[in-house]
Amino acid sequence: MTDEHPEGDRGRHSAATDPSAREASAVPPGGTGGPADLATPPVGSPSVDPLTDTGRHALVEPVPEDEPGREEPSPPVSPPVSPPVSPPGRGRSVLALAAAAVVLALLAGAVGGWVGWSLADRRTDELGVLERGLPAPDPASAQLTPVEAVAAKVLPSVALLRVEGGGPGGDEGSGIVLSPDGLLLTNDHVIAPAAEGGTITAVFADGRAFTGRIAGRDVGSDLSLLRLDGAAGLTPAELGDSESLRVGQQVVAIGAPLGLDGTVTTGIISALDRAVSVGGGGGQATVLNTVQHDAAINPGNSGGPLVDLQGRVIGVNSAIASTGGERGGSIGVGFSIPVAQAARVADELARTGTATRAVLGVTVTQAGAPAGGGAVVGQIAPGSPAEQAGMRPGDVVLRIGDRPIEDGDELVAAVRDHRPGEQVTVSLANREVQVTLAGEPS
Repeated sequence: MTDEHPEGDRGRHSAATDPSAREASAVPPGGTGGPADLATPPVGSPSVDPLTDTGRHALVEPVPEDEPGREEPSPPVSPPVSPPVSPPGRGRSVLALAAAAVVLALLAGAVGGWVGWSLADRRTDELGVLERGLPAPDPASAQLTPVEAVAAKVLPSVALLRVEGGGPGGDEGSGIVLSPDGLLLTNDHVIAPAAEGGTITAVFADGRAFTGRIAGRDVGSDLSLLRLDGAAGLTPAELGDSESLRVGQQVVAIGAPLGLDGTVTTGIISALDRAVSVGGGGGQATVLNTVQHDAAINPGNSGGPLVDLQGRVIGVNSAIASTGGERGGSIGVGFSIPVAQAARVADELARTGTATRAVLGVTVTQAGAPAGGGAVVGQIAPGSPAEQAGMRPGDVVLRIGDRPIEDGDELVAAVRDHRPGEQVTVSLANREVQVTLAGEPS
């Protein structure tokens, strides 16, 4: 502490370390020494600083200079300067505040670290795949799925057919390779625009293109053969068995829907022995016996293969059901000609240029059709297999072999599913007859 009193007042104080000063300050002259005298400082004394003067300086009563018997007091000695002293308890508060600040700093660091980690982790979640990059390709370790294996096997055996008619019309479809030197099977309605003059071009997955010529047509079965000029080294498709197909069996369709060559779709067999009338009008010449499936096919798939999971052709994609429109797309209801029928027709066309079909020798009518289903016989051709078997007009055909007959289209499809010369059992409403089917040019 530094005293700021005037120089003349310094004689009133003595250092606290002077014994005579402490003794003299016990009882001031004229006082009683009681508590009241100690509690009230003499008039004219400096005010006591409660923070710095407590217990450090005693008050000294001034002595007149001319008073006899009294010695001059020793010259005033300045008290030693002490460092500032904090109020009682302030040191502990400072330490507590410092500790709290350290704790807060640690907490802030922890919170900041957690926030940073969270943001980094979130960024990793959002961009981690991009940050890690792509794995190096390793074709040797990739095992083909069944559909991939089918695609790899069958795609080289399927061609995109571009057909230009003699007039303004044209079409696109697909074809199935039957021989290395360029024999192709397709639908008749695909190549029909070029039948009276036009061009047919077959394009393969490897980029090769060949000009095609019609080698034979069967309008009744909607099948035709093409011969590709200058073709060699093509990959023939493997033919399968359509007689043992099962509903629910997985199948793959390959072709060029809407001109998109090399398209692969998958599905299952939805139904067998489905009678489908194509070409309009419901005439017998356009009724097909088909395999129904839900592998997506569209215009351009016609003539392409339907294959099993071994890559064997089990049908020729030929038609789709549509809800309307000029170019209706797939609704999951497609139809394929069974390969057993297609192969027989293709063989005949390749050998003779024409094909035959099995016939029963009857016409059908809707008159008198029973509510429970069946085909009503209208007329019977003289000398036909039906007449020879004893069938009569008005008979109701309920079954051909094991196949139920719901209407006239079903009867036509069931007969055409057999070869000419085969013997079949015809179940009528009131009897059964055995019929040997005849053949006629398609």
